[in-house]
Amino acid sequence: MKKKILKIIGITLLLFIGLLIAAPFFLKGKIADIIKSKVDHSINATFDFADADLTLFSSFPQATLTLNEISLINKAPFEGDTLFASKEVSLNMSIKELFKDANEPININRLSVDKPRLFIKVDKDGKTNYDVAKESQSTNNSGQKPNDNFVFSLQSYEINGGTIKYDDLASGIHLEVLDMDHSGKGDLSAETSELDTHTSALVSFEMDSTNYLNKNQIQWDALIGVDLNQNKYTFLKNELLVNQLPLVFDGFIKLNEDNQEVDINFKTPSSDFKNFLAVIPEVYTKDIKQVKTSGNFTVEGKLNGIVDEEHIPLFNIAINSNDASFQYPDLPKSVRDIYIDTQISNTTGIVEDTEVDIRKLSFMIDQDKFNMSSKITELMGNPKVSAQVDGRINLENISKAYPIDSDLNLKGILNADIATAFDMASVEKKQYKNTKTSGTLDLQGFEYKSDEIPNVVKLNQTKVLFTPKTVDLKELKGKTGKTDFDITGTLNNLLGFMFNDEKVEGRFILKSDTFSLNDFMVPETAETNKKAPASTPSAENTDKIKIPSFLDCSIAASAKTVIYDNLILKNVSGNLQIIDEKAVLSNMTSSIFDGKLGFSGEVSTKGATPEFAMTLGMDKLNIAETFTSLDLLKALAPIAGYLQGRLNSDIEISGNLNDDFTPNLNTLSGDVLAAITTTNIDAGDSPLLSALNNKLNFIDMGKLQLNDLKTKLAFKDGIVQVKPFTVNYQDIAINVSGSHTFDKKLNYQAQVNVPVKYLGKEVNNLIAKIDEKSLKTMTIPVTASIGGQYSSPTVTTDLTSGVKKLTAELIEVEKQKLLAKGTDKAKELIGGILGSNTAKKDSLKEENSTSDDVENVIGGLLGGNTEKQDTSATKKDSVKPKANQAENAAKEILGGLLGGKKKKDTVN
Repeated sequence: MKKKILKIIGITLLLFIGLLIAAPFFLKGKIADIIKSKVDHSINATFDFADADLTLFSSFPQATLTLNEISLINKAPFEGDTLFASKEVSLNMSIKELFKDANEPININRLSVDKPRLFIKVDKDGKTNYDVAKESQSTNNSGQKPNDNFVFSLQSYEINGGTIKYDDLASGIHLEVLDMDHSGKGDLSAETSELDTHTSALVSFEMDSTNYLNKNQIQWDALIGVDLNQNKYTFLKNELLVNQLPLVFDGFIKLNEDNQEVDINFKTPSSDFKNFLAVIPEVYTKDIKQVKTSGNFTVEGKLNGIVDEEHIPLFNIAINSNDASFQYPDLPKSVRDIYIDTQISNTTGIVEDTEVDIRKLSFMIDQDKFNMSSKITELMGNPKVSAQVDGRINLENISKAYPIDSDLNLKGILNADIATAFDMASVEKKQYKNTKTSGTLDLQGFEYKSDEIPNVVKLNQTKVLFTPKTVDLKELKGKTGKTDFDITGTLNNLLGFMFNDEKVEGRFILKSDTFSLNDFMVPETAETNKKAPASTPSAENTDKIKIPSFLDCSIAASAKTVIYDNLILKNVSGNLQIIDEKAVLSNMTSSIFDGKLGFSGEVSTKGATPEFAMTLGMDKLNIAETFTSLDLLKALAPIAGYLQGRLNSDIEISGNLNDDFTPNLNTLSGDVLAAITTTNIDAGDSPLLSALNNKLNFIDMGKLQLNDLKTKLAFKDGIVQVKPFTVNYQDIAINVSGSHTFDKKLNYQAQVNVPVKYLGKEVNNLIAKIDEKSLKTMTIPVTASIGGQYSSPTVTTDLTSGVKKLTAELIEVEKQKLLAKGTDKAKELIGGILGSNTAKKDSLKEENSTSDDVENVIGGLLGGNTEKQDTSATKKDSVKPKANQAENAAKEILGGLLGGKKKKDTVN
């Protein structure tokens, strides 16, 4: 019998274990459907999760349901936005809850949420993305009230690594809670219970672009009494730690159908002045535990009233400190005589009526005293501000009393006495006549050092006068590195810039004896160089120079000397306007390279790639200095660096800039009109001119006549096109055209018209004997093609056209002479028949003798021996072989001129 009982028990246990093993597989899908059904029935949003896991063994007799990768996505008007997401949510409940239908309430005992993310938004129209609950129906189809909500029998819950972000575009409020850990214990199924909670997080709070909390550490331990019958939550025992400032609470919050009742008192549990330092973010206070303090600091407040769509609780918060001081252990000076008397209050329950009254805020360092008072009314409506600041501060003492960055190295004496009164509506409407600001600010001997500026900035004297309409900079004299500056001017909308995100509008005058732009350029360090190779200036992590978008100002500048890199400009003057991320230069003039330079144009950093467009006017600049010092001009005309003389030029240029504001040569385009006045050429130092000297040995490149030479260039995509121009060497005209690239690849042609007198003694003797005037002015065209690199050019010459022209001319002259001789002989024969006398025959013989001599010279030039023929027909037949001889002779002459050594008998 016992064995049967044991057997039955064993089979039952096996069935039960088998059921526990199998149940999750059957129930998981059902539970997932139940959860989705209940959530979807309650909200107007898309709820989903990746999968659901059910565990029975580890928590038996409880079941643990885990939902992975949960998301809640908004529908219109925030369609596609994530309202809530979590990596994992675990629910612990009784196993019997798993077998309930979808329309039955499910009791959950324990809830765990891992890395939840809650994103709350309020748009400019006041619409909220969290208003997703569906309106409940009074009855269902069966006439019974539905039960749409979970019923919590909650013993404990926890949230790990949570994030909450709240953005209210209507009010300009941004709240961010990071790394939030929160846990609570209590039986919320009872009508009355106590909930023990523990919270820690990093909190940031910003309103109207003012940052009040920046990742401040918050810790809150609260014991809360829960009364579900009255929906009342009472603070029984609470302590809140903001950074290291403790606050204790008592009171309650009651949730009514139409509003909430609030009645809360809070205060600091102690009055130690160290509480004040604890409010300041830790990054600015360093280790306050070691700070020596005296005096008191208290915060005490009360909130009481109704919260609904129109009202907030009445409140009054008092912040006070009397005769306090603090001193850091490693600093020589203390901040003493600290007085704070501030009240934040609302006496109507209307949010717009909130006000802040800083009745007194003062402190001393050594004998320097600073005072401030201010009152802001209608804080959340149209804020009305009145403030008064006066005092004297030795800035060097700040770093001796407070732990600021030592690299700042502040020095100087600041005296201020300023009063202001304005309302934000007038500022927003730019009605500055309704504002009242007056007073003076004086700063002497100020010194400032930063990693962003290579040298210490020294302000010898600064005077600012505040008037209701403007801020007048009466004097600002200073120096940094080699640069000195004297600035005066007017700032038109200081309040608009400070409170209304307006651009800085101002007009300034800058004077300087020496202004070195190098003083404002931070040299690259080894670490900076590692960021990106030099060939990729636009790499993602390379710092870029940007013209501030908030500037709208003009500067009339003049400087006796301006230094940029290795350039020295003298007597610089002109106007600079900065607007819309663009710097516009106008009427800029300067003395440089022994001449005058005028320039205007603009630089814009508004796009992803900086752009510029400039017009330059050059008047009598030293050519050699200009083209050897300026990389851009060196790329446009590399040969110009070897010219001695003056340059007049107009240049229009545009393109992109690299991140360091140097031109990107491959993007440049523009036009150049240049006029050159030169007296000397250093041909021997130029590879190109030396190569041309060797090929065209009848021309001395060092003696080219470039006076009053004018030429035009056009450049685009890294290619410089040179429009045809003519230079002269004595009576030889040289026509030049072609192009080159910015990396100095050459593609040019030089057309040289060579007079026949340069062809040597033989040709000139022949021309004299032929006595043909047209031959004396004859020129031979020779084409020189120039290629290769500028440092190693290749020069080739084309003899074809020159040979053809010389040959044709010589043949034609010889032909005409032969024809003339034939005509004379015919006349002689006719005369003999008619009875001419002997004297005429002798004369004809002499003429024939001269003609023979000329013919022999021509034959010699052409390379053959001419035999006289008595008939004109025979001479005509001899023209063809003599033409070939003439061509060979011409090639020898031109080849000697273009490829050999200069002949001693060449005519100069």
